[in-house]
Amino acid sequence: MITMKDIIREGNPTLRETAAEVVFPLSEEDVQLGQEMMTFLENSQDPVKAEELDLRGGVGLAAPQLDVLKRVIAVLVPSDNPEKPEPLLKEVMYNPKIVSHSVQEACLGDGEGCLSVDRDVPGYVVRPARITVRYLNAAGETKKARFKNYSAIVVQHEIDHLNGVMFYDHINKENPFALKQDVLVIE
Repeated sequence: MITMKDIIREGNPTLRETAAEVVFPLSEEDVQLGQEMMTFLENSQDPVKAEELDLRGGVGLAAPQLDVLKRVIAVLVPSDNPEKPEPLLKEVMYNPKIVSHSVQEACLGDGEGCLSVDRDVPGYVVRPARITVRYLNAAGETKKARFKNYSAIVVQHEIDHLNGVMFYDHINKENPFALKQDVLVIE
């Protein structure tokens, strides 16, 4: 079971390396990795389990954050609608690749955080508001999916980890809260 002690923190060189593609058919180890990553996210969003296991809440996790240089991400975006409790997005993606993105940009009003970063990093992280991603699932099926707004930001944040990029690399160093015109701020 993955806990916070398994997640490497900024400063660890693995977080700045490019992860290798996963080979299909998946090894049992790679299937299990994806399952355990999703279980961590589920536990981190369950108030009882999160407290019991001392987990920080997360909506995404990338294999490099576990010191595993493989192109695997897990994303679990909870519903924002009490009428529909199913998650907005729940997927383990192998070898995800952004194949297109919108001109429209977006950022989170509160900035981004990361399970590998134990400090607040103020500033806007501006990213495309909509993306199309091609990836494989655990069964080896090629999938193509479109994401927008918050879900798109989560997926891009995790794919960045596969390329050795941290969220704060995108923050304007001179003026962290500078925004170009027409950037959608998601509250």
